[in-house]
Amino acid sequence: MNSLARLADAIAEALGTHPSVVSLDGGEHGGLATYLPRRKVVGVRVTGEGEPVGIGVVLRLGEPFPAVADQLRELVRDIAGDVRVDVTIADVRPAEPG
Repeated sequence: MNSLARLADAIAEALGTHPSVVSLDGGEHGGLATYLPRRKVVGVRVTGEGEPVGIGVVLRLGEPFPAVADQLRELVRDIAGDVRVDVTIADVRPAEPG
């Protein structure tokens, strides 16, 4: 596995652990993805180490979106380093009852 694949996979895995993230989203035309040999990582666009990272997420209602976006940026920077992180909130879902 190359470094681009490892980076994209690690970011996708970390985003999936955030309590406000329902799923990753590739956008209306599926362009928000990292294209790799024989597969793609949907919802995470990484073009190289040290380059800006784009993420697309579906969020659960509850927390303020700007705060969640900042938290997601920090998650990504913990993995990718001090890079620009563009967050796209593609959709929202109701908060889980409880």
